[in-house]
Amino acid sequence: MGFAVQKFFVYLLSLGHLCVDLAPGALPAILPFLVLYNGLSYTEVAGLMFASSCLSSIVQPVFGYWADKSSKQWFMALGIAMSGIGLGISGLFSNYWFVFIAITLMGVGSSIFHPVAARTVNRISSGNKATGIGIFSVGGNLGFGVAPMIAAAALSVWGTSGTVLFLVFGLLMSALMIWAVPKMVASVRAENQKIPANKKKVSTGSTNDWHGFMRLSFVILFRSIAQTSVLAFLPLYCIYRFGISEALSGTLLSFLCLSGAVMTVLGGWLTDKVGLIRACKLGYLLMAPAFALVLVVPSVWWIYPILILISFTLNGTYAAFVVLGQSYLAKNVGLASGVTMGLSASLGGIFTPILGMVADAYGITTVMVMLVVIGALCAISSFLLPEPKSE
Repeated sequence: MGFAVQKFFVYLLSLGHLCVDLAPGALPAILPFLVLYNGLSYTEVAGLMFASSCLSSIVQPVFGYWADKSSKQWFMALGIAMSGIGLGISGLFSNYWFVFIAITLMGVGSSIFHPVAARTVNRISSGNKATGIGIFSVGGNLGFGVAPMIAAAALSVWGTSGTVLFLVFGLLMSALMIWAVPKMVASVRAENQKIPANKKKVSTGSTNDWHGFMRLSFVILFRSIAQTSVLAFLPLYCIYRFGISEALSGTLLSFLCLSGAVMTVLGGWLTDKVGLIRACKLGYLLMAPAFALVLVVPSVWWIYPILILISFTLNGTYAAFVVLGQSYLAKNVGLASGVTMGLSASLGGIFTPILGMVADAYGITTVMVMLVVIGALCAISSFLLPEPKSE
């Protein structure tokens, strides 16, 4: 496929990724309004987060496996529409279970989109798969980044009915995908037909390396725990150790998210240059030292440059492990995309409450020390990864 055509389609899918992630990204900002207007309890709030993330992560591999069985490009438009509609109607109900069903619809929509879109990016990115996944992933980062601001503004003006704005975003982007995806498929076929027969790659048959994929799952596990724990505990640690305000601690997460978008693209480019395994090793070798630096710096202002390093080890390796999973399961790229993206989003959330109990019992500094250990385990696991049998 022509390079310009390839980049256009990757950016289009990244835009779709942004829109589909607006809804889950906005949910944490909407929850306080639901508590205020609907009187939800903290248990009910936790239930909505479960419906949004854990349930969607469980069903995501199912849709990936289904997409591998036959081409289902329309899943992308359907997923975007369901995500926007689900969150859009959630603010119109006062009954908790109606809200729960709406948020579940949103989560399922996200699950439908991600594996099919990542599979498509893999196929159209040819020799720049990690760069393509990096660009695609930035859309999700930006969606999560801007969604809370949009939600806060909309619900401050219109109350909980302001969630309808996300329904509008979802339907508009879904319509764009319905128009654009057939053109994308037709263009890919036309480009392939231009390639002389003697220059086309001959497929020798893809194979699945389940042993390598299982080893990769341990890497994803430790990375997911590290990422979720940083988001949950680093601001609290800085408040405890440096005595900063809650407002200043919030800027740490904003800085981490913004640098994460940059590092995702940089990491994808670097991965295409040095290779999948080397990129994982390089990134995860830096994880434990980065967390150790957090424990020894004399001032909170040193945390910001360290966050750049943490962002590289967490986000700069994202494209590497997604493409690596697709390479290990070359016969089931959609399934691999669903599992890697689902696990990276959900596993950390399962173990974070355990670290919270450790913090309550032994102090938040103990949790930060444990993150150094988790970083070391992630690095060790990356050195046990085999080279993929098929690219």
